[in-house]
Amino acid sequence: MPEPYVAPGADVAGSARLGDGVKVWHLAQVREDAELGANSIVGRGAYIGTGVRVGENSKIQNHALVYEPAELAAGVFIGPAVVLTNDTFPRAVNPDGTQKSASDWDSVGVTVGEGASIGARAVCVAPVAVGAWATVAAGAVVTRDVPAHALMVGVPARRIGWVGRAGVPLVEMDGQWHCPSSGAVYTEDGGSLRETG
Repeated sequence: MPEPYVAPGADVAGSARLGDGVKVWHLAQVREDAELGANSIVGRGAYIGTGVRVGENSKIQNHALVYEPAELAAGVFIGPAVVLTNDTFPRAVNPDGTQKSASDWDSVGVTVGEGASIGARAVCVAPVAVGAWATVAAGAVVTRDVPAHALMVGVPARRIGWVGRAGVPLVEMDGQWHCPSSGAVYTEDGGSLRETG
């Protein structure tokens, strides 16, 4: 496996852990104790917060902001300028007017399941979980948990369909959901989807 590559102008903390084959591009910042799994890519100008965990083979595109304590599973796609927030009630100051410090608030995170994709300029308002293989459309604002394989659009994001592992919207036939790309078959049960063949 190739060694990690850090482009000139990238800022990677000494305590960050980069797996084999990781690429961190120009002007990206990877903070202290962040972990990037093997073959992950961090695009130009992206920000990876302190202690964030990124699974192998994930792609974080240009100017995305992944704030701690986010956790991304393997094979996650984070589109350009996506924001994964970490503060439920953001304020710069306390009620008495003093500037907030790290001890004045509790960070909450976004969890993204295996193979999920979050489209360009989408925002996930923590705390939320995006299920495995789900797709969040570009520009959507996610304010509640997303089921696995869900196709989410809008502000606030709502489910308009299902997607398979190939990322293609599934087609309903004979009470089951079929992937026109891979041929995989899924069954819907109580608002969730599972692959059946």
